[in-house]
Amino acid sequence: MERKNFAVLGLGRFGKNVALTLEEMGYNVLGVDKDENVATELAESLTKVVSFDIRDEHALKEVGISEFDVVIIASKSLEASLMATMLCNELNVGEIIVKAIDERHAKMAERLGASRVIFSERDTARRLARSLTAKNIEELSEIDDNIRIIRVKVPEKLVGKNLINSKLRSDYGLNAIAIQSGNEMIISPSYVFKAEDKIYLIGTNESLLKFERELT
Repeated sequence: MERKNFAVLGLGRFGKNVALTLEEMGYNVLGVDKDENVATELAESLTKVVSFDIRDEHALKEVGISEFDVVIIASKSLEASLMATMLCNELNVGEIIVKAIDERHAKMAERLGASRVIFSERDTARRLARSLTAKNIEELSEIDDNIRIIRVKVPEKLVGKNLINSKLRSDYGLNAIAIQSGNEMIISPSYVFKAEDKIYLIGTNESLLKFERELT
């Protein structure tokens, strides 16, 4: 597993869940929140938790924010979020991810140096809608706004075919990452699909939608 150090600035519901999930995955996570009670609550759950105003440049330098590979800014305050974005950019943080309140916030964050902007409620709603309408498809990851990784039960039309003659790449623009057969993970273009197998696919929203409509 590639080792990365993460910092989460703002430990509300979203920031807390992101920080705890990253910690559970084995990464080092710094949590920062202005509320000392929040910091105390998470002190035993994260690698390190400190309490300060994320608009404080000196405090960010003190925790070595420039040494973190990824900083996730999840503050509910527009002013604090934008100021922290600007400061992290000036301090040469490698990747700055900002949870935006609205489109205006997103545009301002991008201008101030955000590498990526997310809308947690919107993105959650999209995943829910997909899970309700996509038969036998499990959403695994959203790489960005237009690229997803899914796991899908092998469509009936593909049973008995392999990756080469299934034409997933030529007809749908999809790349198969792996095939799951029982407890075994297979990476072989000549493997013949069985009815209960599952395929891990990566592709754009458009290509995955075409696949879902025509084959699942």
